Amino acid sequence: MASTVPAVAKKAGHGAIPFSLGMSLVTLGVVYGDIGTSPLYVMKAIVAGNGGLASVSQDMIIGAVSLIMWTVMLITTVKYVLVAMRADNHNEGGIFALYSLVRRCGKWLILPAMIGGAALLADGILTPAVTVTTAIEGLRTIEVGHSFLGDTPTIVVLITIVILCALFLLQRAGTSSIGRMFGPVMCVWFLFLAVTGAINLVGNLDMLRALNPLRGVMFLFGPLNKAGFAVLGFVFLATTGAEALYSDMGHVGRSNIYASWPFVVFCLFLNYLGQGAWIVANAGNAELAATAELNPFFEMMPVDIRAFAVVLSAVAGLIASQALITGSFTLVSEATRLNLLPHLRVTYPSQTKGQLYIPMVNTVMWIGCIGVVLLFKTSYNMEAAYGLAITLTMLMTTLLLTVYLSRVRRHTGLAVIFACFFMALEGAFFLSSLSKFFHGGYVTILMAAVIFFIMFVWRRGSAIERSQSVFLPVARYIPQLRRLSDDDTIPMLADNLVFLTNDASSDMLDRDILYSILDKRPKRARCYFFVTVRVTDEPFTHAYTVNDFGTDFVFKCTLHLGFKVNQRVNAYLRQVVGDLVRSEEMAPQPIRYSIYRDPGSIGDFRFVMLRKLLTPETELSGEDRTVMSVKYAIRRICGSPAQWYGLATSGVLFEYVPLFSRMAPVTVLERVPLSLSSDLAAEEGDDEDDILSLDLADEMADVIADTEANVIGGEESADRTGVHPKVVFDDKGRPVRIERPGHHGHRHGRGRN
Repeated sequence: MASTVPAVAKKAGHGAIPFSLGMSLVTLGVVYGDIGTSPLYVMKAIVAGNGGLASVSQDMIIGAVSLIMWTVMLITTVKYVLVAMRADNHNEGGIFALYSLVRRCGKWLILPAMIGGAALLADGILTPAVTVTTAIEGLRTIEVGHSFLGDTPTIVVLITIVILCALFLLQRAGTSSIGRMFGPVMCVWFLFLAVTGAINLVGNLDMLRALNPLRGVMFLFGPLNKAGFAVLGFVFLATTGAEALYSDMGHVGRSNIYASWPFVVFCLFLNYLGQGAWIVANAGNAELAATAELNPFFEMMPVDIRAFAVVLSAVAGLIASQALITGSFTLVSEATRLNLLPHLRVTYPSQTKGQLYIPMVNTVMWIGCIGVVLLFKTSYNMEAAYGLAITLTMLMTTLLLTVYLSRVRRHTGLAVIFACFFMALEGAFFLSSLSKFFHGGYVTILMAAVIFFIMFVWRRGSAIERSQSVFLPVARYIPQLRRLSDDDTIPMLADNLVFLTNDASSDMLDRDILYSILDKRPKRARCYFFVTVRVTDEPFTHAYTVNDFGTDFVFKCTLHLGFKVNQRVNAYLRQVVGDLVRSEEMAPQPIRYSIYRDPGSIGDFRFVMLRKLLTPETELSGEDRTVMSVKYAIRRICGSPAQWYGLATSGVLFEYVPLFSRMAPVTVLERVPLSLSSDLAAEEGDDEDDILSLDLADEMADVIADTEANVIGGEESADRTGVHPKVVFDDKGRPVRIERPGHHGHRHGRGRN
């Protein structure tokens, strides 16, 4: 076996984005937009929910601010910053990265991961629409802005759509570029929050009593809380960006979040305390109490700087949507690796692998956001749908983190405390948010259900395919491949016949590939190449490994390409062949006809793409047949591998193979006299192992048994799940039972003639 993988390629994937002041500034622009704009509406909602400015008291406001601060401290700081961000998968965060760490601890864990991921992606579609619309509507607090926008939502909707279009078009520039633009703005925003809050806090230092968590508990369960349990729905809005903070970890690096979060939370707390001090100082002001939709955030500022505050908050609201968009890219990338979503084209605009851009996801979110704006029209209507989905995601994250702490980190006692506390806390938030369901919350739940359905279809469909997939040893087929290559009675299809594979082994091949070469119209070629593409964590890796099986015409090659490298398989494979010819591991392929003076010694290439296809004879239940039909429809929408690998201008042969090698039995035809044919004509017509694939274990075992008994090298075959049942044969070579790893029960195999 030859190899040209450099040491640097082998070490790829172990580095994280390091701390730097510049990257910490980028972090402010990428991660904290959503949670950073919460002071705009949290205190406003709490005061309005408790009867307005005329009904508040100092103890009530101190308790409300305490509840906000300790909710942010517990959920965001403790759960996400201190606990969740330690559970990273190769420096990537998010619920799917967390699931990848605990997937072996329980087959059922795939379900909370899918529910949480679907809910977070749905929230990512709603959040940009809410924040941008809210920011634009905020311009009405300025006299000039109100005269321009008017009281109808038409102009606001048009401006919001234009801004959303610009925002999503901007995504292709990359997280780093966006962060460099937004980072300084968010730094100014947080400093503005701190300064305005501190100025008002100086007038009433009694607000510092809100640092006592008991004041928040007393307010929640005491008579001062006129909103009752529903107040938690308002308080929860202060933490809506926490999940995005975890998801965006791969974009900016954990160390930069650790460095910037104390600054962010300090500024947020100062502003909440300042708003509380202003509310207490103006509780008896009848003129302010009569103001419609009073917003303490703007009212506590001097009139001279209020216009600046509105404009700055509008820009911050625009930036707030960025965290969810970039987090969605990371989530989809992780879901693709877990085979929960189809393979999509991913680009990396910067030199860091965590900073990615997925065009199709960007387009879908773009369309979804505009649809939400056109449906709801005002931020008041959108806020009714806001927050319900994200509470569901937080509950699922807590569940997975509990498993991580108890089973992976072996901290059982800590895991029990963690689960009891955060399940109770977030469960309360979820129950309080359920009141939003019939007021718009059903929209996010519906979007989450659609995304969950796509994940279910893809995962279940992949499990069905795996149940029939068998890998065979290439070495056992070398003699047949040699005879086929030398057989002059069969026309030469290509000098180099190339099959693209996705398995990591160096000496096995999917049965479908070998069947295509040998059984389905034998494909003669001088050389056979089986190519796998692996993307490394470094940007510009150019390396390959190749196994020649001791021959000069059969090669299994793995291309190791950096994430910034254009995956033009045809160009790189030509280089590999050139290396093999020069090292005399492969015979030259002289070209007799060419327009070039020196045509070289490398022949032509033909790429074969195998696509599985449902056939009428496929032995499959009605439900699973529907699943496979939907999966293949989704696959068609997501594009062709020929485009991903730069083969659009190459010789590509698409070949369809049946989904199953074992079909439903066909009834034997009986020949009847010709006179009966008219009577008969009138009667015509009639890995990833998880809970979604457990029922397919017997199906997989049957296929393995068929393979071992009937296929050359079948006893050395392997399935994609890594759970290879062992077939036990009797003294006559017939399978009598199947022994599965980890199971002691036996099942009789079918007899053979």
